[in-house]
Amino acid sequence: MRLSVSPSCTAPSNRHIGPPHQSGIDKTGLPRWLASASIVLAVLATPACAQVRPATGPQATVNNSALDAETFYQLFISELELRRGEPGIAYQVMLDAARRTRDDRLYKRAVDMAIGGRAPEQALAALKQWRQTLPKSRMAAELQAQVLMALGRPQDAREPMRALIELTPAADRARTISALAGLVVRGDKAAAAAGAVDEVLKPWKDQGATRASALLASSRAWLAAADNGRALTLAQEAQRVEPGAETAALVGLELFGQDPRAEQLVQAYVKTPQASAPLRLIHARRLTAAQRYPEALATAQAIIAKEPEFAPAWLMQGALQIELAQTEAARGSLTRFLELKDKAVAADDDEDVEETAATHQAGDEQERNQAYLMLAQASEQLKDYAAAQQWLERLGNNPSSSAVVLRRASLLARQGKLDDARALVRALPEQTADDRRAKVMGETQLLRDARQWQAAYEVLVAANGALPDDPDLLYEQALLAEKLLRFDEMEQLLRRVIAIKPDQQHAYNALGYSLADRGLRLAEARQLVAKALELAPGDPFITDSLGWIEFRMGRVQEALVLLRGAYGQRPDVEIGAHLGEVLWSLGQHDEARQIWRAGQERDANNEVLAETLARLKVRL
Repeated sequence: MRLSVSPSCTAPSNRHIGPPHQSGIDKTGLPRWLASASIVLAVLATPACAQVRPATGPQATVNNSALDAETFYQLFISELELRRGEPGIAYQVMLDAARRTRDDRLYKRAVDMAIGGRAPEQALAALKQWRQTLPKSRMAAELQAQVLMALGRPQDAREPMRALIELTPAADRARTISALAGLVVRGDKAAAAAGAVDEVLKPWKDQGATRASALLASSRAWLAAADNGRALTLAQEAQRVEPGAETAALVGLELFGQDPRAEQLVQAYVKTPQASAPLRLIHARRLTAAQRYPEALATAQAIIAKEPEFAPAWLMQGALQIELAQTEAARGSLTRFLELKDKAVAADDDEDVEETAATHQAGDEQERNQAYLMLAQASEQLKDYAAAQQWLERLGNNPSSSAVVLRRASLLARQGKLDDARALVRALPEQTADDRRAKVMGETQLLRDARQWQAAYEVLVAANGALPDDPDLLYEQALLAEKLLRFDEMEQLLRRVIAIKPDQQHAYNALGYSLADRGLRLAEARQLVAKALELAPGDPFITDSLGWIEFRMGRVQEALVLLRGAYGQRPDVEIGAHLGEVLWSLGQHDEARQIWRAGQERDANNEVLAETLARLKVRL
């Protein structure tokens, strides 16, 4: 644990220490004692060290130091010894001064010296004396609790934690209680620490003014101790007491996707009038990570409806619209995001221009570049290549980054300049294995988009020779082997991926789907996809595979439920092709045609959709 303590204002005294050692030159060029004296003088200049005396005439008020000569001398010696590399002596002198002056700041400085000198027992000794001398000092109780918890002594920290709460004015008590959860550090002693915090807070959980804060502090303490069940139970109780408690929602977001109660906490919070836009945006990101794109988009839209000037929500909305193939709408959202960013910069006062420029350079540029890249992607998908190029030209900071180069390469390939695109990717610098992998994946994607399966396969074979046992590259090679009808090789590669990385859900899913699509070993295919779904619950593409297997096994109604769920979560063209075929088999031709038409609008060249329509002899 590291605690930073500012230099104390009043200084100690030790009658047994002689005058300062005056030999030696500091690196500043001053004698060491004089350089140390500058520290003391800087301390004396602070307002906390000054005593204001009324003026006796028309003269201005004079601020005179409250230090006496003896205290000044001790402070000087203590800081000098610390500077000379003698923290033990410095600590003793400072502690003696603290005892004599009964000053909180000097006790704190002595504790800080002990901690800086890695002497925890000395720090605890100083804290004990401090609390005995000044029993009503909140600072002493707070620092003692922090040090004991950091040293893994939570049982000993209970008393100072209780004292800290009791010494806090009633108006600030809830804030102090909330801060206690921060004393629990994740690790092997976290459970004991959380138990100590929980025990200290028991009396405050029954009092109206502090009940919600105490419940939430206990919840966060148990969360740090990885007792998620207890953390959620306490957060739920706190939310019943205070429905608009943001901390309860934060606990829910921390455990989002791990327990249904976590999502219930978040949903209950976002329905309250005081739900903040930033927290709701985090909720949208959690939904996006779970591939629940329509829900995430609805969340972003709700934020915008309530706070239309909140720029990050427009960026999120644009990204989700691209993911859901709402390309024209995405361009509008991303353009609006940039307009709001420009508006915010223009609205700053003249005196803040320099600071605003620095902040924009450090923070906003990354978001702007994301928007430019996505606008280039959207324009490219709409075949507006000139606009795509213009957006890429607006990229600042690092126009040579791999993401930008790959976007430029994709733009060239879509204009029939595949060789130029591949050359651009191959020219990227290659300093690490990750750089090599990114280049291979980028070039492979260019060739896949151009349906040059053999060339893409050869790129991956060469890469797997240079980077053996890379699960991502092996997986991509397996998919291309399937495109080339090399099914035995595909299966061998996927099983190799599973052996190297047993939690690679995509390998299980790809093998299971391939078997089912060819009508082979359906029971085994179902087991493989079920394993993939266990590793990635709710993944719409894996759910699609399971639905397709159910259909192949003749369980049509089960297939319909699964495929409707997957398509509702992610209206992908291939999922739609499968759902349409199940609907067609049930005689629901109008709905099937509607889904297939939507797929054609998004990707007229999709192979799965084209094969489905040709096999069923359907013309849209």
